[in-house]
Amino acid sequence: MKKVIILVPQTAIPAAIVDPQYMFFAINNFFKEAGQEPFFNFELVGLTQEVTLNFGSVTIHTNNIIEKFAQADLVIIPAISGDIRSAIELNKDFIPFIQKQHRGGAEIASLCVGAFLLASTGLLNGKQCSTHWLFANQFREMFPEVKFAEDKIITDQNGIYTSGGATSYWNLLLYLVEKYTSKEMAIMASKFFLLDIDKSTQLPFRIFKGQKEHKDGLILSAQNYIEENFTEKLTVDELAERFNLGRRTFERRFKKATTNTIIEYIQRVKVEAAKVELEKGRKTVSEIMYDVGYTDSKSFRDVFKKFAGMSPVDYRNRFN
Repeated sequence: MKKVIILVPQTAIPAAIVDPQYMFFAINNFFKEAGQEPFFNFELVGLTQEVTLNFGSVTIHTNNIIEKFAQADLVIIPAISGDIRSAIELNKDFIPFIQKQHRGGAEIASLCVGAFLLASTGLLNGKQCSTHWLFANQFREMFPEVKFAEDKIITDQNGIYTSGGATSYWNLLLYLVEKYTSKEMAIMASKFFLLDIDKSTQLPFRIFKGQKEHKDGLILSAQNYIEENFTEKLTVDELAERFNLGRRTFERRFKKATTNTIIEYIQRVKVEAAKVELEKGRKTVSEIMYDVGYTDSKSFRDVFKKFAGMSPVDYRNRFN
């Protein structure tokens, strides 16, 4: 029997605690129905016996506290909410506990924004990590030593797992069920919970708002100019001249501030505008392509798929 602990941090999102609990409960029932022993022994573990969440409306009663818990096979870190830095500070006592569990052989899995607490342990340094696309810029800023994979629904780095945004953590739970039990059990769980077992990217759900949390005023002006004139044929040389910088200096400062090259930023702005029009469904793909400044259908399709994770036609069919 696999020993699983689901942490109950302060400011955690209640569903990210209850859902893994329900998943492991359901799997145990599947085993019982097949005449076998339950596979998972799972507990809720916190800093205290009771944790009040959701602005005081939910109280979670833990099964144990970290000081009294021995060793697990798998540790689940649920999503946290509110101000991220404050949430990490509130839950800093979990950090040495997670490190100790990992040293003892436990695998660690973070759900959505729980990746921030996992990254605070240092266990993700040099490894890939995913989290909610909305927090990508903040994650990169806080943990530059982690290889952020913003398109991934799941990352698996030698027994350290992360998931993408919001309900995509269900896909990580399915992944863990398959790894610990069998493909057949994961398929049964996907049918029971009505989950798409093959979902592999969160790109179609991401909304690009530009990386503007930096302090470089000139680059911010350049970003605003690109967003206001994306339908024009913008070149790096023309933009560098407009903002009175040498090309290399402009490219270096832009990449440092936004984590994108200038060309990538222009492409992402165009793709985001195209996505909005595709969602409305009033124009053809060709009309939208011309509206956002492309004349070659293959180039448009390739760039769109790079940043949206699917073709323009597939995107329209899904979100229109």
